[in-house]
Formats: sequence, structure tokens, C-alpha cells
Amino acid sequence: QVQLVESGGGLVQAGGSLRLSCAASGSIRNIITMGWYRQAPGKPRELVATSAGSTNYADSVKDRFTISRVNAKNTVDLQMNSLKPEDTGVYYCYVKATIYGTFLAYDYWGQGTQVTVSS
Repeated sequence: QVQLVESGGGLVQAGGSLRLSCAASGSIRNIITMGWYRQAPGKPRELVATSAGSTNYADSVKDRFTISRVNAKNTVDLQMNSLKPEDTGVYYCYVKATIYGTFLAYDYWGQGTQVTVSS
């Protein structure tokens, strides 16, 4: 199995910055995709940014957030600048990976970290 450990998050004023980090460990054969999703109260979980060879961002965070992945360490960070109150939510690390013993790919999620942006 794969374990994801997230760090970062917290409370910041609008216009501020935060950095989220996620480290994957376990019986990982190959990580296909690493990324971040978020969920605001009363709303469905939504994609923020992913890295799978190329990067993909939600329109709402383009030019403000940057995803960076270090394959050798199985880590992915999310640098969030110019934060807005609407960025508030629980941010989840996401990994799609194959594990030893199978060639099937599975989705794994972190426990989530709270990001709160005050106006």
C-alpha cells in the first residue's frame, strides 16, 4: 500500500502565501500522477493541480499556484501565492501509483490539511 503524509497549511490573510508538502511511501512500483485537490465546505472535491509528466492547473489557481514534484523522493509540493478567501478548504494530496505485486494503478489520498484564508 501507499501512505501519504502531508504538511503545511494553516491560516493566512488574503494576499499571503502558503506551501503544502506531501511525501509518498510504501510498496511503490511507479508513481504515475501526483497532485492536489481541495474541498470547500458544502462543495465537492475539486482538482487544484496535478503533475504527470506535464502539469495541469485549475483555472482558478493558474498564475498563483505552482506544483513541483521530485520523483526521486516521491514528494510533491504546492506553492500557493496571492491567496484568496475562496481558496479556503481542506487540501488533499493525491497519488496514482502502481505497487509491487500488481501492475494495476490505484488512487491514494492523504488525510487532508486545512487552508484558511481570511479577508
